[in-house]
Amino acid sequence: MSRIHQLTFAAVYPHYVAKVERKGRTVDELHTVIEWLTGLDEPAVRREIEDEHTFVEFFDDATLNPNAHLITGTICGIRVEEIEDPVDQKARYLDKLVDELARGRPLEKILRA
Repeated sequence: MSRIHQLTFAAVYPHYVAKVERKGRTVDELHTVIEWLTGLDEPAVRREIEDEHTFVEFFDDATLNPNAHLITGTICGIRVEEIEDPVDQKARYLDKLVDELARGRPLEKILRA
């Protein structure tokens, strides 16, 4: 079991917020990305944070977007499409989307529309 399995979403979420805001993007855009990937709207994300759910529980509560497989590339030097553990892959999908948002990629492209 990887470290991601034990991390809570609440522990990582503030880092996502700081990263996107530091690069001039908004929390609303971050929530748009999270909802696209997981189907969890802002109130549901807030509950995940308040309940201190692990990434395993977070993704158990989520419905992964059917186009998530279109997320490709590397995060931390690892190709997201080659990650075998489902929870690790979903967490890296989210990391990748947050990185794309922070780098200024248009929301329509991040959402694989």
